Amino acid sequence: MGYRTEQEKFWSEEFGEEYIKRNNNLNNNANNIALFAKILSKTDSVKSVIEFGANIGLNLQAIHSLLPLAEYSALEINKKAVTELKQYSWIKNVYSQSIHDFQIDYQRDFTLIKGVLIHINPSYLSDVYEILYKTSKRYICIAEYYNPTPVEVDYRGHKEKLFKRDFCGEFLNKYNNVRLVDYGFVYHKDNYFPQDDITWFLLEKE
Repeated sequence: MGYRTEQEKFWSEEFGEEYIKRNNNLNNNANNIALFAKILSKTDSVKSVIEFGANIGLNLQAIHSLLPLAEYSALEINKKAVTELKQYSWIKNVYSQSIHDFQIDYQRDFTLIKGVLIHINPSYLSDVYEILYKTSKRYICIAEYYNPTPVEVDYRGHKEKLFKRDFCGEFLNKYNNVRLVDYGFVYHKDNYFPQDDITWFLLEKE
């Protein structure tokens, strides 16, 4: 498979598989349920969900436990993770590809991206925002590392693989019919349901 960026190749191969091993534990499920219960409590009538960069489906599992009747779709670039996703009968569509290659087929009520924008080549961020925007019928949830200005961070000894910035602010500036519904931060030392210092933003199309 040919890739537009070095970041895509990085996550599709061995490092992406190492990520699966590091993040596959039972605690993540409880922590994610707590996070998405808070986020989804601010929404209304979510009947379809898509996650971009779903990995092995930990976020979707949590949402599915909260919204068992919704329709689910997942996009993932790593083949090993895709194999895991396809084991869940309740995930209707599994797209085995890069987000840059995604062709929007229909809109979903709730479009999610969590811990993925930070790994996108900054030159392609605007294109990814457009995919999130056009795929969403109503809600867009962005959950990433936040920084008020763009900055590159060393990622486990690798350069140009992690970029922090104000993704939500850029999204709101790009689309004037999108409003901020709510936002929050989850600390990695939270006493009950930690996340990896994630700042989440729930947006809604008007």
